[in-house]
Amino acid sequence: MDGLDSPFVNYFITAIGTDSGKTLVSAIVAEMLGADYWKPVQSGNPRDTETVQSLVSNSNTRFYKERYLLKTPASPHASAKIDNVHIDINNCAPPISNRDLVIEGAGGLLVPLNDHDTILDLIKVLDVKVILVSNLYLGSINHTLLSVELLKQHHVSVAGIIFNGEPNPESEEIILAKSGYKKLISLLPEPEINKTVVLKYAHQLKKNWI
Repeated sequence: MDGLDSPFVNYFITAIGTDSGKTLVSAIVAEMLGADYWKPVQSGNPRDTETVQSLVSNSNTRFYKERYLLKTPASPHASAKIDNVHIDINNCAPPISNRDLVIEGAGGLLVPLNDHDTILDLIKVLDVKVILVSNLYLGSINHTLLSVELLKQHHVSVAGIIFNGEPNPESEEIILAKSGYKKLISLLPEPEINKTVVLKYAHQLKKNWI
């Protein structure tokens, strides 16, 4: 994507680890922006594309087919080997869209896609703006700041951080102070994730958007 040629932005949703809330965040951002959605690499079922589609209420969002749809729920590089597939990050050009695009990653930044490339390498090839999801647990300060340091070392553009989990002001404050990134929103534990919840957070996010 050449940002100089297009008024639209590609946002890449990554996280400090697996099961951090990337899919929920993807649905919220897509809902708020009326953006399209794409997951380049999917390992196993359920498909995150189907989950996001079930959570987005607006009629504008288009859902694009995965570039690599792998059968085994495992690290993408391992799942690809089982399927006898080679994931080529240079063969992951984003779909051409006439609106903003939300791209959902897999796991964290250093999750391997093949023997050489990671999610971080894919981010750099795609030339996107990152939204980092930090789920709050004991140890998440270290994991979040390690992710932040990696993004800064590689000069990746970051829109901000979304926190997910039981509120922990001390953790949030130190992460924001040391990273210098903007807090976009905090997601609280919800008894059920549905369209109503996504709409609620989309409205909150819009008030604090970049």
